[in-house]
Amino acid sequence: MLVVQLIAVFLSLVLANALPADTGRASSVTTVTIVRGHGYEIEEHEVQTSDGYILTMHRIPYSKNTGYDGSRPVVFLMHGLLCSSSDWVLAGPHSGLAYLLSEAGYDVWMGNARGNTYSKRHASKSPLLQPFWNFEWHDIGIYDLPAMMDYVLYWTNVDQLTYVGHSQGTTSFFVLNSMIPRFKSRIRSAHLLAPVAWMEHMESPLATVGGPLLGQPNAFVELFGSAEFLPNTQLMNLFGALLCSDEAISQFMCTNTLFLLGGWNSPYINETLLPDIMATTPAGCSVNQIFHYLQEYNSGYFRQFDYGKTRNKKEYSSKTPPEYDVEGIDVPTYLYYSDNDYFASLIDVDRLRYTMNPSALKSAYRMPEEKWNHIDFLWGLNIKEILYDRVINDINNA
Repeated sequence: MLVVQLIAVFLSLVLANALPADTGRASSVTTVTIVRGHGYEIEEHEVQTSDGYILTMHRIPYSKNTGYDGSRPVVFLMHGLLCSSSDWVLAGPHSGLAYLLSEAGYDVWMGNARGNTYSKRHASKSPLLQPFWNFEWHDIGIYDLPAMMDYVLYWTNVDQLTYVGHSQGTTSFFVLNSMIPRFKSRIRSAHLLAPVAWMEHMESPLATVGGPLLGQPNAFVELFGSAEFLPNTQLMNLFGALLCSDEAISQFMCTNTLFLLGGWNSPYINETLLPDIMATTPAGCSVNQIFHYLQEYNSGYFRQFDYGKTRNKKEYSSKTPPEYDVEGIDVPTYLYYSDNDYFASLIDVDRLRYTMNPSALKSAYRMPEEKWNHIDFLWGLNIKEILYDRVINDINNA
């Protein structure tokens, strides 16, 4: 079985990188086309970070069933690694969290991190060159999230927003709030799906294989770190359409690729969604983001990027990178996690729970569905009833 899984992911990686990435949007399946296809109003907003990256946000300002009904409370959704704002709308109005929040009376904003399909521009750097990709998820936490959330608060003229993150969207939340305390008063509550901080017990075979070499400072990491990883390409879209449809006998390859990335043998995978998932995901990132996660796995710490003792001394005035102060975060926070998650293992989530300030941790919900995996938090079958109804109720009552 593992051989089949590795072949599946290898083929997907080869196809994903077989053509040069577009600097624009490669797919006709986009957040805008998906949302408009379901009859909802959607807006695109751009914001520039303090270090020059130009990010696109997507907004569903109100429900198609109500029309404009005045000012609404604001929810900001942040995607995970190799993903985009499309995550929140792919499953459609009955299962996509963005639509469900819109129907629940919220003004819904969806962020896009630097380097993904919708945020591949910079004031002075070209995405075709290495300097553009010299970033990792620490930068998303200290530059991207502040720029996007400050813009949202200013545009909507509200004092606070509710934050929802998945995977890397939870990691960047912890980075933001340990590094920039002023957001304590700007986030009403945070709802973290598959929370990723400490990763020592991550079970992904990709980490087991890559961690020993790529999870520590060395010449290879230095040489290949600042580069684009798994961009969205037209060939990948074709791969999804031809090989992942319900009629394709090769659909098992797509399913196994998701299992390898998110957790084994989930019965909740919505196979009908696979062509659209493959058309929008992976959405691209910097290789440095992968390396930083592998460092977390290798070291057992939740800390800033390790450049090696010499450069660490220059960057941090210390031979070792500083750890993120999770205990000092004082934002009302709700965690949602599961047993069959390759990236957010039960042991690591427990460490997170015990480290967090008890007054900040309002709830830690362990999914009763034992085979629920990392990807199911976005696209699992019956996700509304299994998870999202609870999330929305927590948001309403925070």
